[in-house]
Amino acid sequence: MLRNLLLAAILILAPLTRAADPLPSWNDTAPKKEIIAFVQEVTKEGSPFFVAPEERIATFDNDGTLWCEQPLYVQGVFALDRVKELAPGHPKWKDQEPFKSILAGNLKEALAGGDKALLELIAATHSGMTVEAFEKIVTDWLATAKHPRFKQPYTKCIYQPMVELAAYLRANGFKTYIVSGGGVEFMRPWTEKAYGIPPSQVVGSRGKTKFQMTDSGPELFKLPEVDFIDDGPGKPIGINQQIGRRPIIACGNSDGDLEMLQWTTMVDWPPLSGGLRLRRDPPPNRFGLIVHHTDGIREYAYDRNSHIGKLDKALDEAPKRGWTVVSMKDDWKTIFPFPSPEPEK
Repeated sequence: MLRNLLLAAILILAPLTRAADPLPSWNDTAPKKEIIAFVQEVTKEGSPFFVAPEERIATFDNDGTLWCEQPLYVQGVFALDRVKELAPGHPKWKDQEPFKSILAGNLKEALAGGDKALLELIAATHSGMTVEAFEKIVTDWLATAKHPRFKQPYTKCIYQPMVELAAYLRANGFKTYIVSGGGVEFMRPWTEKAYGIPPSQVVGSRGKTKFQMTDSGPELFKLPEVDFIDDGPGKPIGINQQIGRRPIIACGNSDGDLEMLQWTTMVDWPPLSGGLRLRRDPPPNRFGLIVHHTDGIREYAYDRNSHIGKLDKALDEAPKRGWTVVSMKDDWKTIFPFPSPEPEK
């Protein structure tokens, strides 16, 4: 009888224990403990580090922080597919770079033109239509496009531990935002379903649009011109323009997130006599997090020399600033919401 009672108690309490873990896909290593301790400190009334709910802002980079960015940014893959689809209507592309190399299957040569070639590619494939038409194109593409290695839809190649983190923060009164170098209108159609982050809380790079009246009514039309690049030093600017509050948590994975991490954490707390000054460590009510891609078996291993998501300056600055560096290999039990993939050959 006693044995049966003990067994019943275990069966009842086990699910409750699991439910109490806000980050079940994380190993019980230092980063998980630091995250939970921080959230408890800033949300506990009476704590010297308490932060009012309206100021609990958390920002997440997207590519490489919330979903897989290797071997090429997903929006880049989308643009390449768009070139092939639109090519019959642009016969000059067969002799014009970067389109010529893309159509020939020479991606390395196509991207050799750097930012100029990339901007030309985005302008040609992301404009000349209404914002609604573009949203449908993105949605239709994501419904069929799959990651070349994992053979899963790109919207399934999201990092389960980071999705849990965002949900945990929201459960504790945070408002979560995406702040990405990716195109805002490329991300907004799908981020709410994938991450629980609605379109109004997505900050990204954007092209120019114009309002026009047509026979079918008013519309916003996408122009082949860049309006704002939300990367590097552009991220704090984008946050200020669209959110209007400085975050207390910033999460990234590359040098493109360095300025966002600096701006979020490098403020003084409390004020020091003789005026404000920067401290080496973040104040107790501010948190910087870097996702370090260290798992070449379950995902990819890269940092300083990568052509995508280069992590160099931010990795060096992390210990100086007290930012938490999360090792995919050591700190995450699982990476994706699907079973671990086979090692890359």
